[in-house]
Amino acid sequence: MAGKAAPKKNPSALKKVRQSEKHNLRNRAVKTGLKTVVKKVEAAVAGKNNEEVSKALRDASREISKAASKGVIHKNTASRKTSRLAKLADTVLRPKQG
Repeated sequence: MAGKAAPKKNPSALKKVRQSEKHNLRNRAVKTGLKTVVKKVEAAVAGKNNEEVSKALRDASREISKAASKGVIHKNTASRKTSRLAKLADTVLRPKQG
């Protein structure tokens, strides 16, 4: 950012600043948690352990859905992330036959 804006004097503006700081902290924590659960799924897939993969995928899907329902990420973004993780997990859970 270029810098902070001049301090506000309007009470509603002050309240909005306080709220946005809280929301920013909460959203950052949730997004960091999402990155962690995604990495867990990827690590489980690399380990090729079916039980770990299915558990990690379940946990990741749950966290992604929660983030979307709270408005931290858009519902389409959540859907896309879940779909990509499921596709990745399927490479271990349902190996290609042929």
